[in-house]
Amino acid sequence: MKPIEQLKVKIFADGADKAGMLEMYAKPFVKGLTTNPTLMRKAGITDYRAFAKDILRAIPDRSISFEVFSDDFAEMERQAREIAGWGPHVYVKIPITNTQRKPCYELASRLTRDGIKVNVTALMTTVQVKEIADALDPGVPAYVSVFAGRIADTGRDPVPLMSESVRILRKVPATELIWASPRELLNIFQADDIGCHVITVTNDILKKLSLVGYGLDEYSLDTVKMFHEDARKAAYRL
Repeated sequence: MKPIEQLKVKIFADGADKAGMLEMYAKPFVKGLTTNPTLMRKAGITDYRAFAKDILRAIPDRSISFEVFSDDFAEMERQAREIAGWGPHVYVKIPITNTQRKPCYELASRLTRDGIKVNVTALMTTVQVKEIADALDPGVPAYVSVFAGRIADTGRDPVPLMSESVRILRKVPATELIWASPRELLNIFQADDIGCHVITVTNDILKKLSLVGYGLDEYSLDTVKMFHEDARKAAYRL
């Protein structure tokens, strides 16, 4: 197993808690950050613009993605153009469809033709990957976020789909594939093995990096000790 420093896949931190984002930003192996409205709501963010600009002042030199939140494509575009103006390292997240299943392909095409860097999010099929690859300007940096973790939640192995997505996106060389919504640390190594460009990882998963390469006999003993200590603290009796 490779040390984390030798992996080719770029690790992006996924979150909306400022303290957690800054903690991850301080780690040299974290190459970018992403967030979304769900994470922001969970973190108690009420003023979207103020939060984003505060984060950008604190993190001025890493790729960072902020998402539009309208369901109307005209309003999505207005929001996207404002968000893109917040900094040269900002990517605008746009959903692959709106809630009415209407695809974002035309919007993505217009934005990238104008040089706006997008992060197309919530993809789960190779058909979606093919369609968005056809829509994006091949010379403008972009991300395509395929939610491998959610695919796995349905009982499907995401690795073949992610491998095929890597192949499809070769036609748009400035576009990078993101392995989104990972469920375990192993996913980082799976993403690296197939040549995926980026993986977004939550703080909880990143905190497990110290376990990479840890001896399984020792980890087994640690687990036994944990069970024993918790039983002792609970003062269980039979």
